[in-house]
Amino acid sequence: MYNELIYKEESYRIIGIAMEVHKILGPVFLESVYEEAMYIELKKNNIPFKRQTEIDVKYKK
Repeated sequence: MYNELIYKEESYRIIGIAMEVHKILGPVFLESVYEEAMYIELKKNNIPFKRQTEIDVKYKK
């Protein structure tokens, strides 16, 4: 069965932004640097988001 993305256009925009950030910064920085760059780009592109939101993770229960 073929599963199509619910937010296809939005997903492609966000992936494109992430690829641009990686292209500019490269693979050498800590995660916090990429998080800040993504924050800047998502804000610049008027894409709503939340930073460092807590989630429940069920692991080996």
